[in-house]
Amino acid sequence: MKYSKEFKEEALKLSDEIGLKKAAQQLGIQYYTLSDWRTKRNAAAKAKKYQMTDDEAKLRITELERENADLLYKNKHSLSPLSQQLRLC
Repeated sequence: MKYSKEFKEEALKLSDEIGLKKAAQQLGIQYYTLSDWRTKRNAAAKAKKYQMTDDEAKLRITELERENADLLYKNKHSLSPLSQQLRLC
């Protein structure tokens, strides 16, 4: 059976309020159908959370490149504790 987008949204709201099992019983649909809708909704929300615009991605890349360059510089110009001890001898 095909359900409308509006029905799914309302069913999910109800399941958030009273739980999956009770909502499925009240609406006369299979528990696993409602559970699948919830899983898909949560996955979509998670994917949306991690999406960036092109400008945000460029800014983040620039930040990471600066951080990487800084760490490479520090790594190149620092001495390990062992080499510091050997230098003191």
